[in-house]
Amino acid sequence: MDASCIMAKDRLGFVGILGEALRVSIAGSPRFLILACLASFPLFCSLLLNEFLLQQTFLGTAHFAFDGMSECSTSGDFTMCIIATPIDVLKNWVGEASRGLVLMGVLYLVVVSPLDLLNTVVVVRNASAIYGGENLPNLREFFLQPFKEIGFRGPLVTFMYALVLSCLTWLGLVSFASNIYGLSSSFGPVEFSGVFSGVLFVALFTKYMEWSAIWNMGIVISILEEKHGDIALGVAAYISRGSRRKGLALMLVFFIWRLALRLPCLYFAWHSKATGFAALVLQVYLVCLGNVVKWSVSMVYYCDCKKRLLEKKFDAEEGNAAPLVKS
Repeated sequence: MDASCIMAKDRLGFVGILGEALRVSIAGSPRFLILACLASFPLFCSLLLNEFLLQQTFLGTAHFAFDGMSECSTSGDFTMCIIATPIDVLKNWVGEASRGLVLMGVLYLVVVSPLDLLNTVVVVRNASAIYGGENLPNLREFFLQPFKEIGFRGPLVTFMYALVLSCLTWLGLVSFASNIYGLSSSFGPVEFSGVFSGVLFVALFTKYMEWSAIWNMGIVISILEEKHGDIALGVAAYISRGSRRKGLALMLVFFIWRLALRLPCLYFAWHSKATGFAALVLQVYLVCLGNVVKWSVSMVYYCDCKKRLLEKKFDAEEGNAAPLVKS
């Protein structure tokens, strides 16, 4: 999308960006939504397997947390129970769940992530065409045209940068969450450590939401422009200055969306395997639908931030030219 087309758009707020993204991805072009869902089918299958493994890990964790906190033995008329500390439970859970976590990590990196990127390139490029007033291409060009124009290597490099940064941030979040859990039953000076870890967790999570908006914008830039890797992320960080809170709020919406879908699914799986699997299929479908909207939101958010930057540049040029005209 060129600068003139971006300047023709109105400046948008939080609600405006969401509304425009929904108009582009769902309400404005049913054909786009159908083709985007078709493009998401490989991602749907891989996410279904990944979410199933994640669900089983969560359920195993819940059973272990309830059943593993105490161990009772009966001898004659006496029953003795040994209550495990949260740290003991955490250590035992890590040992039990490590295989499942490693398998999920490999599946996500090798299968889910590449399919997610392929789907992202298709969605962002075609959503940008609709947002810019272009006609939606036919079925064949819908899938092939984005890769003809930009290729795959550039977005892949940017995606890998964002993935590494995201994983490092999640390691920090998990570390703080583990400290909070391990210190939850402590008293005295150690209790302060738990509160401090909680504050750090909230601060890092807030920054993670803000950084996610920048990383996603960097991927959008690598798809729509010839900028890749750290350059695309640097441009995203630069043009998003002044709109970071808006980006944070937008990413928080989709985080809550996925969390709100996952919790009822875990509830149904806890009570019934058949119902839980049906709920899992519905959850993954809605996640894929939300993924289409999320990348449309990131595209509109990028255009809005770039319009703000172009307006500031135009105003600065007018300010420099005004004294010359007056004299």
